[in-house]
Amino acid sequence: MDSTPDDIRNKTFRSSWRGFDPKEVSAFIEQLSEEIKELKIENAGLKKTIQEHEKELKDYRDRENTIRNVLVNAHNTVEQMKTNAEKEARLILSEAELKAEKLIQDAQLRLGKVHEDIAELKRHRIQLESRLRATIEAYQQLLGMDKAEEHQ
Repeated sequence: MDSTPDDIRNKTFRSSWRGFDPKEVSAFIEQLSEEIKELKIENAGLKKTIQEHEKELKDYRDRENTIRNVLVNAHNTVEQMKTNAEKEARLILSEAELKAEKLIQDAQLRLGKVHEDIAELKRHRIQLESRLRATIEAYQQLLGMDKAEEHQ
């Protein structure tokens, strides 16, 4: 039974010829009533404090879960960014290697063309020298014939 302070104050006892002193019983009941009243007030306050603390604890746990989720998401994002950066680096490296190979091939083609041009120029020089010698010899022969005709 949950007695209230008023229940205790209003409790009546039967009187007996050799019973307790009614004033003493009333004073004791009044004292008990006040103590129970104070205990109930204190109990209600403690219950309210517990509820507030439980609410705060729940809020902290919710925040903790939120922070953990954010940290997990951040970690996953960092890992994804790292993976993407590595893929991008490999792609850039591959593209650079392809460009380097193309540049080397182009340079080799140009070098081959330059060698061909040099060989062609050497052939032209040889032909030109041959023609020039032939022309010089022809002029020398003409000069030689002119001299021979003059001496005759």
